[in-house]
Amino acid sequence: MSRRPVLVALAVVAVTVGLAPEAAASPIGHHQPTAEIFATNNTATITDPNDPRLKDRLAAFGAQVRGIIATNGSWPGCSTLLDGVFWSDDLKTATYERSREFDVDHVSAGGLHHIASVIRKQYQQESVLTFQYLPQPGADSVEVEVPGVTVQQLFNGLAADPVLRDELGGGSVTADGGRLALIADKSELASIRKFVGVLGANWSKATVAYGHLEFVAD
Repeated sequence: MSRRPVLVALAVVAVTVGLAPEAAASPIGHHQPTAEIFATNNTATITDPNDPRLKDRLAAFGAQVRGIIATNGSWPGCSTLLDGVFWSDDLKTATYERSREFDVDHVSAGGLHHIASVIRKQYQQESVLTFQYLPQPGADSVEVEVPGVTVQQLFNGLAADPVLRDELGGGSVTADGGRLALIADKSELASIRKFVGVLGANWSKATVAYGHLEFVAD
């Protein structure tokens, strides 16, 4: 998982660990959990958007991570499948990745960090992104949701604007719903709004949530 700001999607209602990730899914924005974790089990660099690995629904991975969340004393909510596009300056092209967002309830900041660390080590990731929802006065990060964005639009937007590409790095959209969200420092909000315009999406339909992001790398 990149250390740059990451575009992701939200959702959720608390569910039992035995359900498959798809069975647990609920409409995006239905319920705001305590926090979210964004993770993948992928360790390969994928540059072909038609690579068959990008069709993996990560169902077993989703069930395993929700088990880790429950084992460590928190409540797993639903999981959303994501398609990511990230620009590589070294390769001079985009890389692609499938991942999942996991909603987590009844978790402290320390507990969230610990769970992400366990996931990172188990699946040999560079880092795992977390987002804890907070009241706006105490928040240093934002999560901006925007409907109506496809992976192709995301790729085109990154390819067309080197400045925004450098600032934002890449992002993800929901695999089934075409909804994009960017988690970043609050200082990036103006860049996010500009990027939404580059993608051809409607900023008036965007929603902003506040909190604290962390790339857990230990």
